[in-house]
Amino acid sequence: MNEPLKTRREREKQERYDTILDAAECVFAEKGYERTSMDDIARTASLSRALLYVYFRDKAAIQRGIMLRAGQSLVDRFQNALAQSDTGLAQIRAMGEAYYRFYQEEPDYFSALTKASTAMAEAEDEQVSEMLCSRNELMQLMEAAIHKGLQDGTMSRARITSPAQTALYLRGALHGVILLCQAEAAALPASQADLLIQHSMDMLTHSLASE
Repeated sequence: MNEPLKTRREREKQERYDTILDAAECVFAEKGYERTSMDDIARTASLSRALLYVYFRDKAAIQRGIMLRAGQSLVDRFQNALAQSDTGLAQIRAMGEAYYRFYQEEPDYFSALTKASTAMAEAEDEQVSEMLCSRNELMQLMEAAIHKGLQDGTMSRARITSPAQTALYLRGALHGVILLCQAEAAALPASQADLLIQHSMDMLTHSLASE
């Protein structure tokens, strides 16, 4: 049975969109964002410059598309972490470890998400909405683990008065330690960075645990 014309066109459009982002990721990694031109991206994607502009109005919009990819990649990691742990406290710990692996294994995506707040201020309405949805989904997954921890007794009701604020605190604290490791990379060997991250997660989870 032949594929419906509308479905085929939508699939082809998505494939071309993904091809552009793939090309942009390669060129950004090779030349850096500032030195990359739309012509560079079009050439790497084997598309005309005119067709490239049909999908993205400028280089910043392409970068925001990459940020959306990065957000979805982290959402997938958090969902896997939730599925592999039984208690709320274990789920939070697993998400922390997933966040650190995300930084190690997808450093360009980690950097993209670090810059996402600034990018949202300059984005089109549709892209802002998509980026906010991705960020909100991450926070909702963390909040779900915290609610579970309060229900299953692994987290302290005395210390956690707001799952939403606690989720922000946890992500912000771990993100800050990762940025510290990144900034001190020359002086901090990978093994010491790993130990610092593990110590930070020990301290964070201990602060949440029930007595």
